[in-house]
Amino acid sequence: MPADPTLHLGHRTTVPPYPAAAAPAAPAASGHPGNAFPEDELPEGYTPTERDLPVINRGDTVQVKVSPVPAPAGEVPAGDGPGPLYVVGDVHGYLDELLAALRAQGLIDENGGWAAGNARLWFLGDFTDRGPDGIGVIDLVMRLSAEAAAAGGYCKALMGNHELLLIGAKRFGDTPVNSGAGTATFQAAWLLNGGQKQDMDRLQDVHLQWMSRLDAVVREDDHLLVHSDTTAYLEYGETIEDVNDTVHEILNRNDADEVWDVFRKFTKRFAFRDDGGPQAVQELLSTYGGSRIVHGHSPIPYLLGQVGTEDGEDGGGPVVHGPHVYADGLAIAMDGGVTMAGKLLVVQLPLNG
Repeated sequence: MPADPTLHLGHRTTVPPYPAAAAPAAPAASGHPGNAFPEDELPEGYTPTERDLPVINRGDTVQVKVSPVPAPAGEVPAGDGPGPLYVVGDVHGYLDELLAALRAQGLIDENGGWAAGNARLWFLGDFTDRGPDGIGVIDLVMRLSAEAAAAGGYCKALMGNHELLLIGAKRFGDTPVNSGAGTATFQAAWLLNGGQKQDMDRLQDVHLQWMSRLDAVVREDDHLLVHSDTTAYLEYGETIEDVNDTVHEILNRNDADEVWDVFRKFTKRFAFRDDGGPQAVQELLSTYGGSRIVHGHSPIPYLLGQVGTEDGEDGGGPVVHGPHVYADGLAIAMDGGVTMAGKLLVVQLPLNG
């Protein structure tokens, strides 16, 4: 395995773990057995990295600057109703950046304990892969969930495509699955998408059980929260409850092909961009409710037409000030591109502007 990213104050140097533009031409007999996939062909479940994603130059979008206003540690908001609502974009193993972002919003104290009283905190998925400490991120979210509940608030999480990928890699390994484009395996796709050996070594049953129970779609206040910017959720039910129950049932059946199909569909992206974007968003909102979709998955730097690299060259990466509002103001993108030296976003909803 390649060296882990080395974190510095304000800068990250990274040795890219796998080639970004092409799959490694590793035959089945060499390296990990899960590396077997059709020669000169990417597995269908491959998620493009920052060097593969198309650059979208759009003039009708806006990036919202967010100025965090930390609350005093331990302060519980007044009133009997629900506390303020916060969302967190893709973390991908960058535990230090997550801790710093949560502290900046006053959600945790200097020791990493819940400090936001009855506030509501939602993670939009993708806790592991590509970064140095995915299991540490999961452990933190699990602990904060218990501490927030004890304080009258809550900390919850959605299922991202990388949760499905890690579950599949652990359960099914190099078992071939029907990808529709040849033979693929969860193990190969996991490695190709930045799977980290140290995460797999530390992965326990409690982590797998927690990930398997995560919901795919929720509605909070007037926001529809999902991980991926895709309409594929519509294929799993006409209500939020139906979608979540269907995904959980598939995971419980433990069929590799079925789980792969969910992973493949939740890996789709960019459904809300371009001319048909607002209509795609409206289709989801009219089905599941809410007036805005909030999602992660697709990095903001690419929706903004910026170019960034994981090794921080050319000035240290893309500039990300806050969430990206687009699709006629109906969609809010929350993946700040932390894997390419962007920003890990923790934002209070609703957004102003």
